[in-house]
Amino acid sequence: MSSDNKQSLGAVTLAAIGVVYGDIGTSPLYTLRECLSGQFGFGVEPEAVYGFLSLIFWLLVLVVSLKYISYVMRADNAGEGGILTLMSLAGRNTGARATAILLIMGLTGGSFFYGEVVITPAISVLSAMEGLEIAAPALDHWIVPLSVAVLTLLFAIQKQGTGLVGKLFAPVMLLWFLVLALLGINSIIRNPQVLQALNPAWAADFFLHYKTVSFFALGAVVLAITGVEALYADMGHFGKFPIRLAWFCVVLPALVLNYFGQGALLLAHPETIKNPFFLLAPDWALIPLLILATLATVIASQAVISGVFSLTRQAVRLGYLPPMRIIHTSERESGQIYIPFINWLLYFAVLIVIVSFEHSSNLAAAYGIAVTGTMVLTSLLSCTVARKNWHWNKLTVAAILGLMLCIDLPLFSANLIKLFSGGWLPICLGLIMFLVMTTWKSERFRLLRRLNEHGNSLEAMIVSLEKAPPVRVPGTAVYMSRALKVIPFALLHNLKHNKVLHERVVLLTLRTEDAPYVHNVHRVAIEQLSPTFWRVVASYGWHETPNVEEIFQRCGLEGLNCRMSETSFFMSHESLILGQRPWYLRLRGKLFMALQRNALRAPDQFAIPPNRVIELGTQVKI
Repeated sequence: MSSDNKQSLGAVTLAAIGVVYGDIGTSPLYTLRECLSGQFGFGVEPEAVYGFLSLIFWLLVLVVSLKYISYVMRADNAGEGGILTLMSLAGRNTGARATAILLIMGLTGGSFFYGEVVITPAISVLSAMEGLEIAAPALDHWIVPLSVAVLTLLFAIQKQGTGLVGKLFAPVMLLWFLVLALLGINSIIRNPQVLQALNPAWAADFFLHYKTVSFFALGAVVLAITGVEALYADMGHFGKFPIRLAWFCVVLPALVLNYFGQGALLLAHPETIKNPFFLLAPDWALIPLLILATLATVIASQAVISGVFSLTRQAVRLGYLPPMRIIHTSERESGQIYIPFINWLLYFAVLIVIVSFEHSSNLAAAYGIAVTGTMVLTSLLSCTVARKNWHWNKLTVAAILGLMLCIDLPLFSANLIKLFSGGWLPICLGLIMFLVMTTWKSERFRLLRRLNEHGNSLEAMIVSLEKAPPVRVPGTAVYMSRALKVIPFALLHNLKHNKVLHERVVLLTLRTEDAPYVHNVHRVAIEQLSPTFWRVVASYGWHETPNVEEIFQRCGLEGLNCRMSETSFFMSHESLILGQRPWYLRLRGKLFMALQRNALRAPDQFAIPPNRVIELGTQVKI
C-alpha cells in the first residue's frame, strides 16, 4: 500500500470515528449507572458489578463485532447499507407473499428508527449535562434549560450543512475515546481484579444468582449497544474496512476500558453509583470533561439527525413518503442533505421529550425497545439475504439465525417490560411513521390505478394522432408519464380542452432503480415512438435527486435536442374526493389527502423552471 493510500485510509477511518460511533460512544455516560441504580432490586454488589461488566463486554463482542461488523455489513447494495437497503436486497429473489412480509419487516425497522431518533439526542445531551450535579451541584436546576439550549443550537445550524461542523467531529470524538480509555485505565490499575469479569462465567453466574430479576436487567444492559445500526447505515459514506478498523483499533478498546474502569470504581466505592462516569475523573478535570461530554453528545445527536435525513430521502425515492424539500448542503458530497420539515418536526419532538422526562434515567426506560426490535428484524432480513442472494447452505443460515435470535429475542423481551414506563414513546412514534409510509404507498397506488383506468392504448392514440393530427403548434411539449404504456392524464386533458398538440411531444418517465446510484451512462434511454412522439426514461438511484435540466442535457448529447426556452412541461394536478369507504379506510384516505396537499409539487421536486410549467387540474375520486 502506498503512503497516499495509507493516509487516505487513516483520514477515512478518523472520519468514521467521528460520525459512525457517536451514539454507541456516549453510552458509558449512563449505561452502568442504569444497570446498578437499584431499580431491579439489588444494589452495587460485587456479583452484580462483575455480572453486568461481563454481559456488556460479551454483548459488544457478539452483537457489534461478530453480528454487525463481521456478518451484517457483508450485505450491501452498491456499497450502501441500512434497514431499507436490507429490505430491498432480501426481497429480490423471493415470492410475492414472502416479499410482502419482508417489506413489512423493513418498513417496521425503518419506523423504529424514527422512534429511536427522538430519544437519542435527548438522552445523550441530558446525560452529559447531568455532570453539573457533580461539578457544581448548585446548578443542577439548569440541566434541562441548558440541554434545550444546546439542542436548539444544533438543530438551528443544520441548514448550514454538516461539512464545516464535520471537520471538528473526528478530532473531538478521537479525543473523547482517548479520554474514555485513560479514565478507565487509571481506575483499573487501582483495582485490577475487575478484569476477571472478562470471563463469561460471571455472566452465567449473574443469571443463576439473580434468576428472574436478571432477565429484566437485560433491558438496561442493551443501553451499551444503542447506535449499533449506525455501523450498517453509514457504510456507504465510509466503506466497510475503515468502519471495522475504527471499531477494533479505537472504539471497542476505549469502551471496554471505560466500562471496566467504572466497575473498578464501584467495587471500591459503591456510593459513586450516583454518576460513576464523571466520578472517574479527578476534581480538576470535571469541567473539561463536562465540556467534552457535551461536544461528544452533540456529535452523537448530529450523526443520528443525518441518519434520519438519509433514511427519509430513501423512503421518498422508494415511494413510501411524499415528496418533500431536500436541500443539498455540499457540492461534492451527495450524502450531505438537509430536510427542513423533518429537522423541525424532530426538534419539537425532542423538545417535548426533554421537558416531559427531565432526567436521562427516565428516558433510559424508553430506550431499548426500538433498538432491540430493529436488531431482531435485521437478523431475519440478513439471513434471508444469505440464503436467497448468497445461496449459503440452509443449515448454516439456520444455525446463524438461531444464534443471533438467542441474543436478540431475550434482549427484546426484557425491554418489553419498559412499555408502560416510557417504552410506549418510541413504539407510538414508530407506529405513526409506519402508518404514514404504508398509507402513502397504498393510497398512491390506488390513485394511479384510478388515473389509468380509462383503458386507452398509448400506441393506438399515437397512431391516430399522426394520421389525423389536431392543430400543431411550434415547440416541444413534455408530459410526465408515470407508466410507460399509459397515456399521461395531462395529455388527454390538453387535447380535450385546448385541442392542440406541439410539433414534438416527449413522454418523460422517471424511474427509481433498486440501487443507490445509477451511472451517467445508463441515466437516459431514448425511444422514438413516431415521427413526432418520443419516449425518454430517466433512471435514478434512491440516493439521488432527479433534475430535469440535467436529463435534457443528456438527451441533447444523444441526439434529442430540447431547448428549455421552447419547451413546455405539462403536469396534471389532482383534486381528490373521498368515495364511500369503511370508517378506518376513510381515516386513511383523509391522511393521504393531507399528505398529498402538503407534498412537494413536481416542478420543485424535479427542478423544472417554473415559467415552463403548465398544470391541468382534474378531480379524482379515491
